Amino acid sequence: MRFVVVTGMSGAGKSTALKMLEDMGYFCVDNLPILLMPKFAEMLSTPDTEIENVALGIDIRGGQAFRGLEENLALIDKMGIHYEILFLDAGDDVLVKRYKETRRQHPLGGEGHIDRGIAKEREKIAFLKMQATYILDTSKMLTRELRLELEKIFVEGKDFKNLYITVMSFGFKYGIPQDADLVFDVRFLPNPYYIEDLKPKTGNDPEVRDYVMDNDKAREFLAKLTDMMDFLIPNYILEGKNQLVIAVGCTGGKHRSVTLANALHQFLEPKDSYGVRIEHRDIGKDAITKAK
Repeated sequence: MRFVVVTGMSGAGKSTALKMLEDMGYFCVDNLPILLMPKFAEMLSTPDTEIENVALGIDIRGGQAFRGLEENLALIDKMGIHYEILFLDAGDDVLVKRYKETRRQHPLGGEGHIDRGIAKEREKIAFLKMQATYILDTSKMLTRELRLELEKIFVEGKDFKNLYITVMSFGFKYGIPQDADLVFDVRFLPNPYYIEDLKPKTGNDPEVRDYVMDNDKAREFLAKLTDMMDFLIPNYILEGKNQLVIAVGCTGGKHRSVTLANALHQFLEPKDSYGVRIEHRDIGKDAITKAK
């Protein structure tokens, strides 16, 4: 039997993950009283049970009984029942935004103070994150990307690393991404904006890509950038980092940054030790601004 405890920050996607696991053939139970966990695990581990895969949702809604979760997990360990912990997380700003969009109150928010509730919850469940088998940061994940990660872990049985990388292009005139861990400025490269035929195109177009990369400085920069990633990423994985945002910026976020971000994403994509996605934050803003 595969026994998965699904937990994490409220608003990070636990309910969505449970529904996805149910679609994948897992027997899912959400918000089981914590005191019943050892009995539940024992019942499911009997030889005659027909249930092969179980996902149990646990979160701060357990109230006062949540304090006993660590003790009950230790009891399950003593019973010799193997379990895995899937911890879903997201940045505080993302969680606040999700709560405001759904107009829900945080379980620990008191009189509508979402940020205070998030801070209290992080403190209470810190031990779970420390014990987690898998940590998924859903801050920048699309629903389909979350499903793919869950399938890799719980259906395909692939090796999983907790680091998820977002390669993002952006325009400096629209501001540096607030959640960027690493920021690279490629405004030193020749700008296709001043070439009449290339101006309306983007770094996703072959003509722009070839123009930007047909330059010794661009090729040398990419070589140094990928060499740095070869050094940094394994060390981030060892350190336990679970979310890395690499931002590549030019003036408008349409030509040079898109080209180099795509090249970096292509370099990172074949690796198996982390998840990776590409995002072009400002690629269409130039056209929108002109239309106004």
